[in-house]
Amino acid sequence: MSSPRGEQVRQRLLKAATELIGERGWSAVSTRALAERAELTPGLVHYHFSSLNALLEEAALATVRAVVERTAALMERTTPRQGVEAMLVELEGYPGDDPTSRLFLEAYLAAGRDAGLREGLARLLADFRERTARWLERGGVPEPEATARVLAAMVDGLMLHRPLDPEATRRSLAPVLDRLIPSQDEGEERR
Repeated sequence: MSSPRGEQVRQRLLKAATELIGERGWSAVSTRALAERAELTPGLVHYHFSSLNALLEEAALATVRAVVERTAALMERTTPRQGVEAMLVELEGYPGDDPTSRLFLEAYLAAGRDAGLREGLARLLADFRERTARWLERGGVPEPEATARVLAAMVDGLMLHRPLDPEATRRSLAPVLDRLIPSQDEGEERR
């Protein structure tokens, strides 16, 4: 078990890694840059993490997990139609040029070369889809698993497309998603 001081150092390193991935890109983050950002010595990076990549992976997965949790929590307190709207509102907070959007992009790119990161992201995605499917099923949406897969892909796609397509906004996408997710009355009629 880590001491409170050791946990504080780990958290400073994770915060620095999160910031640097979003600012510089995955491959441009060095042990020295991390230590400088966290105001620590470079030796502490390897004392607290098995490798630089392990630190980057943990930081990226924690950020993605936080976004997934926040989005899932928003949805679970709503009907499916309201939840999709809430999801789109949440995604508007990530315009594509912000550090979190860039971290998502960098993590997805790095996952193509890093099996551990790929597995971690796949677990988060599977959990999000499962939670979304249960929520959709409770809301009477037909084919909840397939619909959850489409919604998860939409979330990821928007995170990746926003820097390239500023027109991919809640306003432009909501009408299309409304056709995908029936209102409560429509869901009852389809059953």
